[in-house]
Amino acid sequence: MKAAFLTEIKKPLVIQEYDPPQPTGNQVLIRQSLTGICFRDVLTRDGFMPRVKIPIIPGHEISGRIVAVGPDVKGFNINEKVASLIYTPCGKCEFCLRGDENLCPNKITFGEGVNGGYTRDVIANENSLVHVPDDVADADASLAACVTGMLYNALVRVGKLQAGERVLISGAGGGVGVHAVELAKALGAFVVAETSSKWKEEILYKMGADIVVSGEGFDRTVKEKTGDGVHLALEGVGLPTFDRSLRSLRTGGRMVVIGNVDPSPVPLPLGIIILKGNSIHGSISSTREDMRKVLEMTSQGKIRAVIHEKIALEDVNKAYGEMKEKKSVGRIMIDLSR
Repeated sequence: MKAAFLTEIKKPLVIQEYDPPQPTGNQVLIRQSLTGICFRDVLTRDGFMPRVKIPIIPGHEISGRIVAVGPDVKGFNINEKVASLIYTPCGKCEFCLRGDENLCPNKITFGEGVNGGYTRDVIANENSLVHVPDDVADADASLAACVTGMLYNALVRVGKLQAGERVLISGAGGGVGVHAVELAKALGAFVVAETSSKWKEEILYKMGADIVVSGEGFDRTVKEKTGDGVHLALEGVGLPTFDRSLRSLRTGGRMVVIGNVDPSPVPLPLGIIILKGNSIHGSISSTREDMRKVLEMTSQGKIRAVIHEKIALEDVNKAYGEMKEKKSVGRIMIDLSR
C-alpha cells in the first residue's frame, strides 16, 4: 500500500510504500476509497503549522468502512461505514464533556500530530467517529468533518444564521467556499458570494448564490445591492478580504472567521465595530454532532460534495499547485481505490 509523506517543509510530498499499524485499545482501522485535499494541508507543507511532526502522512478528511477494531472498541463494528473528525479529542476536558470537542486543548490533529488520510488504510480512535448513513456517498462522507461539518459549526452554532438572513461568503470559489454557498442556501439564507476569480462567477450563480461580488471595493457593491449590508460574514480567506468583509456588515452584524491564508496581522477598525455594534467570532473545525447534522442533510439531498476532480495519489503535488494558483472549484479528491 502506498502513502504520501511530508518529509521536509516546503518540499514536495514523497510517495512511499506503507504498512499501517493494527488497531489497539479503542482504535479502528478505516479503509478509504476517497480523501479530500484541504488548503490547510498546503499550509502545513509550507510551514505554517509549527507543531507538525515530520515525517508524517498529511490529510484529515477521513471516512470509509471499518476493517479491523481494537479490543476496547464498543460502539463500532467491522464493515460499518464511518467518518472521522479531523482530530482525536481527549474526551475528558470541560469542552469534550459538554459536546464542544472541537475546542479540546488536548486534541491531536490528523496529518499534523498523527498520520492522516493520504493512504488507503487509516487508524482512528473510536471517540473521533460517527456512523455514516448507507445512502451517503463516499465523497460526502469524506467532507463531513472538515468542510460541511465545519461550515455548519461556523454558520449555525457560532454564527447563529437564521433563514432569510443575508450572508457574505469570502473566497466562495474555493474548496470550502462553494460548499458554504450550498449549505447557506440549504439553511434558507440569501447568499452573497465573493471571489477574486472572475471566471468562477457563473459557477457560483449555478451553485445558488444570489449575488456574486469581486474586486477590492466589494463591500461597496454589497451595500449597494443589499441596502444596508449582510447579517453575517463568513470570512474564509483572512487578510486579503477581512477588512472588506467587516465593512460589508449591517448594524448589529456578525463575522465568523474560519480561514487565514496569510499569517500577517489584520488591521482592526475599532470605531466601525463599536459604532455599528458588530461582533467577530472565531470558529474551528466541527463536533461529532455537527457531522451528524450535515450527514443527515446529505442523506436528505439538501447538500452534496462539489468535486473539482479525482486524482491519483501520485498527483498530489500537482494538485497542491492548482490550489495555490486558484485553478480549482470545489474539492480535489484523492482516489485511493486506484
